[in-house]
Amino acid sequence: MKRIKDWEELTIQDNFLFQKVMRNKRLCQHLIEKILQIKIADITYPDTEKTIDIRLDSKSVRLDVYVKDDTGRVFDIEMQCTDEKDNGLAKRTRYYQAMIDMDVLEKGDDYSALNPAYIIFICTFDAFDRGLPMYTFRNRCVEQDGIELNDEATKIFLNSKGDSEALDPDVRAFLRYVDGKAAEGVFVQEVDKEVRRVKQHDETRREYMTLAMELKRQRQEGIAEGTRNMILAMLQKGFSAEIIADCAQTSVEYIIELGKKNHLL
Repeated sequence: MKRIKDWEELTIQDNFLFQKVMRNKRLCQHLIEKILQIKIADITYPDTEKTIDIRLDSKSVRLDVYVKDDTGRVFDIEMQCTDEKDNGLAKRTRYYQAMIDMDVLEKGDDYSALNPAYIIFICTFDAFDRGLPMYTFRNRCVEQDGIELNDEATKIFLNSKGDSEALDPDVRAFLRYVDGKAAEGVFVQEVDKEVRRVKQHDETRREYMTLAMELKRQRQEGIAEGTRNMILAMLQKGFSAEIIADCAQTSVEYIIELGKKNHLL
């Protein structure tokens, strides 16, 4: 289980700090423009941390940085420090795209009302092990090259471990910065300045400390629940209270009490 960092340890790689830095509209807009090589007149933030929950029985999505531009294009930027097995990261972009589309499309709207959407993952690892600093995916025809589906859905994976002179210089410097290198160039130096400004903000620090305390509490409850389930499973298999107490690092009295409550002793 990943350790919850102290406030002083946070870097641009950490979601909390990344979200706060990207609240700087000028920096966020510039990063999007440089990654996608497009021009944007203005961006807006529908929510501080966009949560999409279409149905009560569906898995909700919490997006790191979710913005729209003046033409209605949607941009979701995610900081990703952990690779996911079984192609989980790619499948997550598929789910994010579906949820974003359902959130954008109003009841009764025609499908043509769906705006262009870009899902951008800034990864601290090479998600596809091909050495590229950036992987861009759009739906294309398998049978014949050059035919695009034109559903206006784009998914991009940036790799902070990769490098190429073909990259936009600001994106290249930003990826090095994400990878822990020194801030180079005007843009990334401004990002680094914003990181330091955010970290000096007492209210933001208190917000993070409150969040960290809640996460630790949830983890402790999860560990306690896991230990309880292990004890019950061992009781069901007939292990003695003494052996279970030794494994669970608790008292025999607690094992007996828990067993009686669950009609296992």
